[in-house]
Amino acid sequence: MAAPSKKVFELFVNKIPWTVATKEMKEYFSQFGQVRKCILPFDRDTGFHKGVCWIGFTTEEGLTNALQKEPHVLEGTKLQVQKNRPFMGQRSNRGESD
Repeated sequence: MAAPSKKVFELFVNKIPWTVATKEMKEYFSQFGQVRKCILPFDRDTGFHKGVCWIGFTTEEGLTNALQKEPHVLEGTKLQVQKNRPFMGQRSNRGESD
């Protein structure tokens, strides 16, 4: 029998104000369920985050709760929140010639 799944139920969040940090994102979304991960990528050149984030919940219920609330507002800005689509892999350049 297979081991229990460590599946993460993810949201993709866009239009995040540059003043919001990972800690605030995790705290905000924890009201909907236990947050397993929060990825807020930064731009190496500017030092600011890119305005997008992935929130991973431990249960589908947390994901559903977050998707049912509308609007999500942090620091006066309405966030765009949607269910994260599965990542299908990166495109390869193998077929292209130099």
